[in-house]
Amino acid sequence: MKLQLKDQIEYHPGQVVSKTLVQNDKVSMTIFSFDKGEEISTHAAGGDAMVTVLEGTGRFTVGGEIFLLDEGETLIMPKDIPHAVYGEEKFKMQLIVSF
Repeated sequence: MKLQLKDQIEYHPGQVVSKTLVQNDKVSMTIFSFDKGEEISTHAAGGDAMVTVLEGTGRFTVGGEIFLLDEGETLIMPKDIPHAVYGEEKFKMQLIVSF
C-alpha cells in the first residue's frame, strides 16, 4: 500500500496530535501534528530517537542546542539527552525510537 505519512494525521487547533504506527519492545514509530505555538516540553527518551519533518517547520531543542527543521529534514536525538519540540508554525513529523 502506497501512502503519504503526512496525510495520515490531521491538525487540530491548539493541540499536538499523535498517531502510533508501530509500538513494541524494540521500536516505536509515531506521527505527530503540531498546531502553531504548541509544544512537547523537555523530556528524555529511553532510546535513540530519529525525527523527520513531514510538513512545515519545527523547532527542536536537544541538549540545549536549537535546531530548526523543515520538510524532509531529519534529526537524531540520542538516548537520555533532554529534548523538546515546538511548532514554529503548523507542522507534522515522524518519530522513530529504537530501544
